[in-house]
Amino acid sequence: MGPKVAERLGRLGIVTVRDLLEHIPRAYDDWSEATGFAGLALGQEATVRCAVERVKVRPTRRRNLKIVQAIVRDGEGTRVAAVWFNQTWVTRQLGEGTELLVHGRLAGDSFTVERHELAGQTEGLHTVGLVPAYRASEEISSARLRDLVGQARPRLRFLPDPLPARLRADEGLPLRADALAAAHRPHERAEAEVARARLALEELLVLQVRVLGRRRELEDETSAPPLDEEGELIGRYRALLPFTLTHDQESAIAEISADLALSRPMQRLLQGDVGSGKTVVALYALLRAVERGHQGALMAPTETLAEQHFLTVEGICNELGVRCELLTSSLPAAQRRAARDRLASGEADLAVGTHALIQDEVEFRSLAVAVVDEQHRFGVEQRRALGKTTPHVLHMTATPIPRTLAQTVYGDLDVTEIARPPADRRPVVTRWVGHERSAEAYTRLRRHLEEGRQAYVVCPLVSESETVEARAAEQEAERLRAHELRGFRVGCLHGRLKTAERREVMDAFKRGELDVLVATTVIEVGVDVPNATIMIVQEADRFGLAQLHQLRGRVGRGAQQSYCLLVSRPKEELTEDAARRLETLVETADGFELAEVDLDLRGEGQLLGTRQSGLSDLKFARLTRDRELIARARKLAEAVADDEDDVVGPLRLEAERLDEDHRGFA
Repeated sequence: MGPKVAERLGRLGIVTVRDLLEHIPRAYDDWSEATGFAGLALGQEATVRCAVERVKVRPTRRRNLKIVQAIVRDGEGTRVAAVWFNQTWVTRQLGEGTELLVHGRLAGDSFTVERHELAGQTEGLHTVGLVPAYRASEEISSARLRDLVGQARPRLRFLPDPLPARLRADEGLPLRADALAAAHRPHERAEAEVARARLALEELLVLQVRVLGRRRELEDETSAPPLDEEGELIGRYRALLPFTLTHDQESAIAEISADLALSRPMQRLLQGDVGSGKTVVALYALLRAVERGHQGALMAPTETLAEQHFLTVEGICNELGVRCELLTSSLPAAQRRAARDRLASGEADLAVGTHALIQDEVEFRSLAVAVVDEQHRFGVEQRRALGKTTPHVLHMTATPIPRTLAQTVYGDLDVTEIARPPADRRPVVTRWVGHERSAEAYTRLRRHLEEGRQAYVVCPLVSESETVEARAAEQEAERLRAHELRGFRVGCLHGRLKTAERREVMDAFKRGELDVLVATTVIEVGVDVPNATIMIVQEADRFGLAQLHQLRGRVGRGAQQSYCLLVSRPKEELTEDAARRLETLVETADGFELAEVDLDLRGEGQLLGTRQSGLSDLKFARLTRDRELIARARKLAEAVADDEDDVVGPLRLEAERLDEDHRGFA
């Protein structure tokens, strides 16, 4: 293999022989054993073993078309003309008497060859039986990969097998080398799936062993301040809430409270649907730290979301006498220094911010509880940095995933779910509205405004530039004031506004001084106005499913029936995925169901992003279909966690190898 081929393979993620042998087929072309020409029907696809009698290149009237025609004879003596189009190079292989395997279709009195190979050289690798189809590229074809894998297969026996012999025997699993051999060249599809499942189980088990190992290291080597039972501050917090906590919220609080009572650092994921009340539970955890003389921190992935959280918690913290500090990179240097000083001295009780909270120059006097919002958007290194003082950590996400997947995606965390919204919440009625009926959407919106309700209008995604988005939102607000919403008070909210300006707009909307809020996705999270009962999302097909669900969650937060109108192009003008996103959103309000569809549409790599880079690079397992294997791997990992090193040592070594490759799959 030359350096150019190696470079091209590298772009497919194939660097070593091991990488090549672990690059298993994505599918198989099912071609039966070689047959004869006489039994073929017109147009039938088949592989035929034959011998060349003579060959010629036939010119055509078309300048760019040349036909290679070989008279070939099969084992039963039937002769046909085998035809190749624009492949004159094959004549160098087609000497008289050469035995071939040709795969193609019978077309009249000739056989059109789609691919061929010299008999006896590759044992029908390209043309007979279940022919592997690999994830390839324009530079390296699937056929080339079949050749390379065929050359490398004798090296399979040298690859390490991390599964202990006892575990293989107990679980009835084949050797790793045998599974890889079967995956590359199965005799039947069932054999290929058994091989893939065995390799996937090993992959998931290695992942779980590393995840559980890291968790154990954390528990053995660090400690967090144990926080006693609820005190007077929590009592006042509960009394200030204008509603009664739901059963699910109370259950979540009970699980968190049990964690906080221990010196073992809490590592818990709080996941729940839009509007289920996660922020109320998260603030409970932060205040538990404050009432025992410690500090709390809430970290969000973007400045916009951090500011939204700050605006949400600052009001109630002021009423409780809890000093809250905002810390983001965009603060003026003097303000940032002052904020850091107040955190270091303990003058500030709570910090809300972005990754600025985990910079080296930021010190807390006594950080006891940290909440990381939208955890899947953070890499593991950031999470480690936040935990440098070993606080109790609560990870929070409004993009829920099924519990079995959470065991892998967030395998080092205990999982708490808030599955149901408050009982007085009605599902938001969602409708898909074509552009031609957008006037009707604004007629319905005005009707809500005339009844004293409020509304959102979400501007489409027109650019990745926040500046461009802001300008588009401002222009749309001006247009609506002059036309569809003339006579109503229309405000505008976007990410380019300064914190004080954003607070002023949001406060005016909450007080009812604005009827309509025209906004970008800045309102995706953290905006709670119960009187807002209708939302129009313009160009809804441009948004992702999870994002649309988050946006929809801004309405329906009171007892009144609420509506979300998705304005978009007609179905026939959309991609299949875009149409499915909108149809799914109309059909269901359940965030867990939507997450299933989102996972299916986007694939686990895209959906998980940098949360666990190792997961994005899984070679054998598929999170969307391997739920049972995930649960089985978790159970096996817990069972072998305490085994002696000579039993699980190979598993741990493999986990460390992957850790070196991916830097952060736990």
